[in-house]
Amino acid sequence: MVLKVIGAIIVIWIAFSVIGFVFKAIGTLLIVAAIATVGVAAYGAIKGRAANRQIRR
Repeated sequence: MVLKVIGAIIVIWIAFSVIGFVFKAIGTLLIVAAIATVGVAAYGAIKGRAANRQIRR
């Protein structure tokens, strides 16, 4: 009986560890994606502004 309880506690601990790792990885990916999105938007704004400054004939 004691081994079953210890086994259940270990399984629950491993499950929470895996779930925590998954959420931490998703959070990190969201931060990276947000930074990349801001970078692409800034790059597009800078390039778009430079294209409007050209002299058209």
